[in-house]
Amino acid sequence: MAARTAIGLDIGTSGVRAAELSFGKHGVTLEKFGQVAVHEGAVRDGEVIDGPAVTHAIRQLWQATRFSHKQVVLGVANQRVIVRQIDLPWMPASDLRKALPFQVQDFLPMPAEQAVLDFHPLETTTDTSGGRTQRGLLVAASRETVLANVHAAEKAGLKVSMVDLTSFAVLRAIGKRTDLDVQTEALVDVGARVTNIVVHSGGVPRFVRILLMGGQDITDAVAERLGVPQLEAEGLKQELGLYGSGTELTNAARAVESTASTFVDEIRGSLDYYRASNPDYPVERVVVSGGGSLLRGLVDRISTATRLPVQGGNPLGTMRIGKTGLDEQQLAVVQPLAAVPVGLALGAHR
Repeated sequence: MAARTAIGLDIGTSGVRAAELSFGKHGVTLEKFGQVAVHEGAVRDGEVIDGPAVTHAIRQLWQATRFSHKQVVLGVANQRVIVRQIDLPWMPASDLRKALPFQVQDFLPMPAEQAVLDFHPLETTTDTSGGRTQRGLLVAASRETVLANVHAAEKAGLKVSMVDLTSFAVLRAIGKRTDLDVQTEALVDVGARVTNIVVHSGGVPRFVRILLMGGQDITDAVAERLGVPQLEAEGLKQELGLYGSGTELTNAARAVESTASTFVDEIRGSLDYYRASNPDYPVERVVVSGGGSLLRGLVDRISTATRLPVQGGNPLGTMRIGKTGLDEQQLAVVQPLAAVPVGLALGAHR
């Protein structure tokens, strides 16, 4: 019997990426991976602004990568997505789906009818009056922004079978399900403009935060400080990392240092907030992924700021590699970029 396949599509600030996985008796196999750049401003902070440009990039991606079909799981993460832990009266899942818009309206910054809602139960508790309650993560996304992503994909000839939060995709791709040494870890996927932070215990999400900062912000700071084009600024950023020195590069080094410090402070602040509200599940490790995580010195800086061990995540580490057309060097480049599309495809196999 042929293996079933699923494709995850990530519409990011700097480009569109997709991964096709197959699921068979030998486990999960990466069959295809591809990416195509989009122009600056086509996607802003996770929101599709220039639909035709994004649609064109998706068409190019499918033509170049030759995916086996056009049904996709689409990711979403932007400033109009909220994820918060709430307590609701316990009820069967079927009843909760119907009642959710009425139960959560007071927690939303928008009318419930303008939002796409989901609820991920974490645990059942008992309130002070003895009634059963369920604690979980409420996910609410602006329907308008979700539909903008969906329409861009559909106009490229794709069929969107499911829309998923990219934070949960990161969790599926690089979150350790069982680890005798570490019970709770924080995942930090650093994109160009959007960074997903997920704290989980054995695959159960406990905290999610979406930061509207990433690697491109550091590039922008270098470009502005030196008055150079983006491409040159990106090269300087990669050359310097957080260890840059030398009189000629002092201004660039200061720009990298200042912006990276602000970014690391945001990560530390998010984990401090989680720690204050979840004392029973302390974070024991940080795992990083995403193109922005490759900045030299960033891992050390996060470790120093959080006082936690930090390591790189590998979304391809537990799966077989099929006939992707990518050699080992290309796969090494793809690895840090693959967490979101791989995790989205994994979500279709639940």
